[in-house]
Amino acid sequence: MRRRGLLFGLAAAPGLAPAQAGAQAYPDRPVTVVNPWPAGGSSDSVARILMQRMSADLGQPFVVENRPGATGTLGHNYVARSRPDGTTLLLGTNSTYAIAPHLTASLPYDNAAAFTGISLIASSPQILCVHPDVPARNLAEFLALARARPDAFSFGTSGIGGTSHLATEMLMGMAGFSMVHVPYRGGGPAAQALLAGETRVTFIDLITALPFIAGGQVRALGTSTLRRAALAPEVPTIAEAGLPGFDSSTDFALLAPAGTPDAVVRQLAAASAAALRAPEVKAKLEAAGITILAEGPEQWPGYFARENAKWGGIIRARSIRVP
Repeated sequence: MRRRGLLFGLAAAPGLAPAQAGAQAYPDRPVTVVNPWPAGGSSDSVARILMQRMSADLGQPFVVENRPGATGTLGHNYVARSRPDGTTLLLGTNSTYAIAPHLTASLPYDNAAAFTGISLIASSPQILCVHPDVPARNLAEFLALARARPDAFSFGTSGIGGTSHLATEMLMGMAGFSMVHVPYRGGGPAAQALLAGETRVTFIDLITALPFIAGGQVRALGTSTLRRAALAPEVPTIAEAGLPGFDSSTDFALLAPAGTPDAVVRQLAAASAAALRAPEVKAKLEAAGITILAEGPEQWPGYFARENAKWGGIIRARSIRVP
């Protein structure tokens, strides 16, 4: 996984204590944080764990509101049209801010111009899992089977354009084979479909996959990131197992509508970094297999450009479109 550390300078930035004491105007009312995915997923967990601490630190409720639909773009559109005063924020994932815009001919908002990056919060790896009846014990054996039997295997995903979908497309493109795509309405249903034998292959979020791996309900072939997961050190990365350079993760970012005052953005960046550094927040996120990043607004433009170029290139190369 790419090396990113906590920006302690942000966490120590002036403004937290005065805001808590009421010396600053922001925030002077509850803040809505839109999650463009259904409740219960990894983005929902990250949002609620983080916002609980930020509510306590900043003295106002930071309320998570789920607005799912249209590959995350409904929630993005809502925030893009909101007043840029810091009272409506977005907890986005790279599947919404770096993947979805390349899947449709048009969006109701300008993805590159509609938002201001506050913080790249965290990242989560996925595990490439197969059903136990697939006669492959490792990635090399699976790739040999898949290449010998084009489209013999079906792969489940959280939906067209989700990170599990794009990770599989990248896998097929790099390894030179094809499978049949079966999209579901979220990562949970996709994982359950693999357990039931409806599909044979699925990228599953680390924390969801661990009990299934331990119980023998699925077989783990590789971790999606460049570094092995701390909670599953025995599972090799896909890069080291035979596809050098393979790197995919679900990234979580806190965004605001474009035009939000710089002072508010910096205060939120400082508050989110401080919250991520809090022991109870770190413990909860790390127990869920989440790697804390906390990169601030200065790092956002470069990261955003790299992520969009990466996934946009894969989408064009694989000719992926939302029906």
